[in-house]
Amino acid sequence: MALTTGIVGLPNVGKSTLFNAITQAGAESANYPFCTIDPNVGIVEVPDSRLNKLTELVKPKKTVPTAFEFTDIAGIVEGASKGEGLGNKFLSHIRQVDAISHVVRCFADDNITHVSGGVNPLRDIEVINLELILADLESVDKRLTRVAKLAKTKDKEAVAELAVLELLKDAFENEKPARSIDFDDDQLKIVKQLHLLTSKPVLYVANVSEDDLVAEEDNDYVKQVKEFANQENSNVIVVCAKIESEIAELEGEEKEMFLEELGIEESGLDQLIRAAYSLLGLETYFTAGEQEVRAWTFRNGTKAPQAAGIIHTDFERGFIRAETVSYHDLVDAGTMAVAKERGKVRLEGKDYVVKDGDVIHFRFNV
Repeated sequence: MALTTGIVGLPNVGKSTLFNAITQAGAESANYPFCTIDPNVGIVEVPDSRLNKLTELVKPKKTVPTAFEFTDIAGIVEGASKGEGLGNKFLSHIRQVDAISHVVRCFADDNITHVSGGVNPLRDIEVINLELILADLESVDKRLTRVAKLAKTKDKEAVAELAVLELLKDAFENEKPARSIDFDDDQLKIVKQLHLLTSKPVLYVANVSEDDLVAEEDNDYVKQVKEFANQENSNVIVVCAKIESEIAELEGEEKEMFLEELGIEESGLDQLIRAAYSLLGLETYFTAGEQEVRAWTFRNGTKAPQAAGIIHTDFERGFIRAETVSYHDLVDAGTMAVAKERGKVRLEGKDYVVKDGDVIHFRFNV
């Protein structure tokens, strides 16, 4: 499932350092603007302790986690919507992602240049948001001219779209993003076709210093970001990109010991990956057998045949039924055989909506 979240922010806020830690893909990181010109794409495993537990129970020959895609997009500066910096190119890259992880600098460091001269997270957020709004306003204005002419002919689709475009224009002129408008289902279909930058869901990533990682509640910058995010019903993840790049080089017990020394239970990157995954309405089901235990990504609301099609199109085309047990029921039973004895394994048909944590065996015939 090719869904991706783009990592955006002003230059020198820690985007590429964070991206390198996430993907270990080696995106260039330097102390000057525009060192990342082309977007870097990296695939990461989605951390899920349930997969480890299923592996213990089933003892398969291999275990395959599900994955998620991050795109590192070069720093945006004020005036990007008018082509400042490499604005037009960067904005086009953002159009291609499904969600936005907005990295905000929440630490002071005289050795790291700030493009605006000093640390001010709310100003930084507003710069990025305004550039995206201005780019969307330009798109809507162009569209309005064409649609308004059609609407005069009483074309029903044009009349409906014109109403949506006027709502959007009003919001943008008041510096509000498209996602702040409460559209009905029919209007949302129109909005989706416009591919607006500000209709994408946003997750804010507060990048703090090493000293502030454990005591984030004492960081006034983080408090400001959280207050802003609350106003637009967005979430905030607090990370220290510098430390995350060190954690990313460790595995197993070494990683656990390092986290313990830092006084944190889970790395910021693991939190970020799961939060970005959830932001897009993504969930996980599992297949479990002697050959492999595997996690599969699906969109919330997906029915069984379509979930089967994620594995192979033949599974969807010839779908018969889905033998399903919840993760918790299987773990509680200990084995699939005991789960069946307890009546916890269900036979689900074509209308079954797959749930996060379902362990499924698909029956099909082609």
